[in-house]
Formats: sequence, structure tokens, C-alpha cells
Amino acid sequence: MARVKLISWNVNGLRAAGRKGFPEWLAREQADVVCVQETKAEPSQLPPELLSPPGYSAEFAWAGKKGYSGVGTYCRRAPKSVQKGMGVEEYDREGRVLIHRFPEFTLLNVYFPNGKQNAERLAFKMRFYADFHKFLRRLRKKGERLIVCGDVNTAHKEIDLARPKENAQVSGFLPEERAWIDGLLDDGFLDSFRVFEPGSGHYTWWDVFTRARERNVGWRIDYFFISEELRPHLASARIRPEVMGSDHCPIELSLKF
Repeated sequence: MARVKLISWNVNGLRAAGRKGFPEWLAREQADVVCVQETKAEPSQLPPELLSPPGYSAEFAWAGKKGYSGVGTYCRRAPKSVQKGMGVEEYDREGRVLIHRFPEFTLLNVYFPNGKQNAERLAFKMRFYADFHKFLRRLRKKGERLIVCGDVNTAHKEIDLARPKENAQVSGFLPEERAWIDGLLDDGFLDSFRVFEPGSGHYTWWDVFTRARERNVGWRIDYFFISEELRPHLASARIRPEVMGSDHCPIELSLKF
């Protein structure tokens, strides 16, 4: 039985992460697939060690706006196919979705929109949520077994952030945002981390300016969701707070086939 190790990490600038030891970390981890979000770069702007690290092939989706958004997926084995975007221009021009199809599963690497800037961006985020969920339903109807990973930009339950009451009216913990995750789980997806860890105090993002990471005052907003069909293959899911280099930390998923 083969084990597949996947990692997802919002690196908050791939070039910045490169200067903070990302290539060395990638080589040490030996993950089968590493998904990064908020890359803030086009491939032409990346040095060789980030564009084509030893042992990995890489694909990127990037925004038309310079230094904004973007995702990248590093693979140690070749996928059957790669798809950039959902086919919706208003989302795809922000470089938010990469889809890799492997024999065992389809992996969606997603940088979900942030709604904190203003009401317009919150509305954009909620449209993206709704359309992305419809997109997932279409893929499942085709028989695809799905893994969705990335920065979802929403904490699901009160245990998923250190200060839920203070943030009850803040984008990232609004009722309508949290309800979208409820809907995803009701539709046959699993929050893989919560299969193994029911407790509080586990976060993936901390505010840099208030040095919140030192006090573990954080939010769990990065996820590996898997469709119910993959439950028998779920081996482990964990958060990696010891890994530095971004305001987020990596999350990890292991599957057995």
C-alpha cells in the first residue's frame, strides 16, 4: 500500500519564502505534492530553485495584477492532466485555482478570496464560494474523488480561532462565510484535520503586526477538505506550526492507496 503525502501552505509571497529557506524545506519534506497559495509572482519572476526545484515539476496560476494572489503546485510525479482556473473570467484573472488530476484523486489548490477589504470584496468572496461549490458538485457527478486544499480565509467554528466573540462581525468569521463550510460538509466533504483533532488551540494563521504567533492567538483558515469517497484512504492530517517563513504555517494530509 502506497502512502501519498500532500502539503498546502499560504507562503505570503513565494519569492519572499524562497529567501527564507523554502527550497531547502521543500527538499527536506519529500512530499508527493506541495500546494502554495498567495505566490504573488509570475513564473518569469521566479528563480530556478522555485521555478523547477530538483525532483519536482511545477505549475502556476497567477493574477493579472502584479504582486497579487496566485497559486502554485509542485509534484514529484506527473499528473494525468492540469487545469488552470474554473473557466470563470472574474475569478481566473486573479489566479486562484489549479487542478491536478491523478489516477487516485483530483486535487484542487485554491486561494479563496479575502473579504475584509470592503463590502464589494466580501460580495466577490461569497460569489466565489457559491460558484466553486457548484463546480465541485459537477466534478463529483463525473465520478471524481476530490481533495480541496488552500487558504479558505474563513474559520469554521469558535474553536477555530482564539477570539471568536471579538471577531463575530469580522470577515473571516461571519455567519454567511461559516455557513458555506457547513454546506460543503453537508454535501459530503470532510474537514480532514477535524477527523483526528477535535480540540481547540490549533491555528494556521497569526497576525504579524501584533506578534500573535508568539502567543498563539490565531485562526485556523487553511484546510484539506476531502470528498467522502476518500475517507477509507485517509491516514493522517495535521498542522505544522513549527514551520516558519510566512504568517501562515503549512498543513499536511496523508492518504493510503
